[in-house]
Amino acid sequence: MPASRVSAEAIAARLSAVGLALRVQEHARHTSIEAEVPESLSAESWREVLEVVAEADRFGLIATSLDGRTLWAVVNKAVPATGDVGGPDHQR
Repeated sequence: MPASRVSAEAIAARLSAVGLALRVQEHARHTSIEAEVPESLSAESWREVLEVVAEADRFGLIATSLDGRTLWAVVNKAVPATGDVGGPDHQR
């Protein structure tokens, strides 16, 4: 299993353990993890959440008066190290 997938799964598991409901999506170059953050999340849980998302390649929080707070984290997938990154038609 690629290290990026292990990292994304570990982040998702830890956020789930805090009690957040997650949406995990696989994309071509990264895995995204999103969670709605309830207003009632304790300070201790916030510390855990911030510690967890710090392990991601990128993370942030979107807060709006209409949709509440959405936490997101992105774990990049490894880039192929071979010369045929663009596929067979792009080989050198």
